[in-house]
Amino acid sequence: MNTIAAKQYQQKTHPRMRFPTSAWLLVLPLILVLGVLYAGPIASVLWLSVTDPSPGLGNYERLLTSDALQRVLWSTFRISALTTLFATLLGYLIAYTMLHASARHRHWIMAFVLVPFWVSVLVRAFAWLTLLRTEGVLNTALVSSGIITTPLDLVRNEIGVLIGMVHYMIPYAVLPLYANMQGIDRRILNASRSLGASPWTTFIRVFLPLSAPGVAAAALLVFVLALGFLVTPAILGGGRVVMIAEYVRVQIMQTVRWGVGTMMASVLLITVVFLLAAMSRVVDIRKLFGAK
Repeated sequence: MNTIAAKQYQQKTHPRMRFPTSAWLLVLPLILVLGVLYAGPIASVLWLSVTDPSPGLGNYERLLTSDALQRVLWSTFRISALTTLFATLLGYLIAYTMLHASARHRHWIMAFVLVPFWVSVLVRAFAWLTLLRTEGVLNTALVSSGIITTPLDLVRNEIGVLIGMVHYMIPYAVLPLYANMQGIDRRILNASRSLGASPWTTFIRVFLPLSAPGVAAAALLVFVLALGFLVTPAILGGGRVVMIAEYVRVQIMQTVRWGVGTMMASVLLITVVFLLAAMSRVVDIRKLFGAK
């Protein structure tokens, strides 16, 4: 009763303040800038997708009739899903190791995780091309050691694209996973062990469910970013692996088919919005990434 009375007294003495008009005026310039630089181009893309070369949904009908577009979509979602799976799995192992490592080793691991952020994606793609090509470092070492007799086909296919994309995405998986794992109360794990649970049982039945929000955040972030990859598939795929971003670039820059290109870009945008909306119905996306 005392708590309820205190809350009622606080509401009477400190009424809820309305957002002043002057504050909206301060934010208005930023809203206008975002509208011009962000919402405007997106609206233009959506408009072109239904008006070029003629008004209507003809460009979107191609998704149902064109085998080439369906292959591009299937390749994009398949590679993005595999990238999400491997990057999240490796990121979970790295984050779990960092959580239980000493402070000195944790700093070293974090430094190696963050190195990809300091290197251009173009440089990394060409580095993987040098390592994985037929005459590259990896194949040369394997053939010289007698492990294999013929070089492995690791580039200009989906394997090379997958390796490059997973390498790029691991940091995006590690950071939300590690942030989530740090927030897990160690006393819960100690209680599980004190009740007779083995380390494996404690991990499976206690730690893993508690880290599920971090897994969801990492998987969502990696998948959304992987859908828009351009440089890595173009270089490591060698023209044989075409994803949506590369297809859009070809349609707009080379064949000048703005309607088809903007249609595919719109499909990518709608897919991302749908994923975020679907995820928000299950969990609070803001909390997934640490917002309160």
